Amino acid sequence: MTAPAGLTDRWGTDATVIERSLADPERFGAICERYFRQIHQYLARLVGSEMAADLAADVFVAAFSQRHRYDRDRDCARPWLYGIATNIVGNHRRQEQRRYRALTRARADDVSPSDEDLIADRVTALASRPALAAALARLDDRDRDVLLLVALADLSYDEVAQSLGVPYGTVCSRLSRARRRLRDSLEAEDHTPRSL
Repeated sequence: MTAPAGLTDRWGTDATVIERSLADPERFGAICERYFRQIHQYLARLVGSEMAADLAADVFVAAFSQRHRYDRDRDCARPWLYGIATNIVGNHRRQEQRRYRALTRARADDVSPSDEDLIADRVTALASRPALAAALARLDDRDRDVLLLVALADLSYDEVAQSLGVPYGTVCSRLSRARRRLRDSLEAEDHTPRSL
């Protein structure tokens, strides 16, 4: 499912493709072919299928326009692309917060799944539950970004560090904090008496 680091095919490594795309922009299409599906799936888990297509396109437009700044010492562009995706999702954070708050106010019985909801994977289904949505909404943006990159994009800690431009230790501490706060929020929700 995940692309191996330094993926090489007839076009070469990601770094080679990006470098060659500076003179021949059409070569950047190989990067899109390699990673569009993964980036789209990650975004779909975060924002839903409809918005994910637009945001995934935005990721690759941004990557194309920033390709001259790509660190060509890194053979694999996967973490770089996830970093761009995270930043683009961050630009939509207010909308995401409103969505989580609306789900919190909704009773689970009142939510009827659409066809898209039935197709979504388990993580998306869990994220649509009011308690989890509320717990995610209460996390600090930086902690939530790390948690989602690990849980939904299946990035390693090193890849998350590259994606967000932070040290490895920062990834570890943010992930630990996010997991603890999420677990505490969900446990508190389970022990809260329900009013009739």
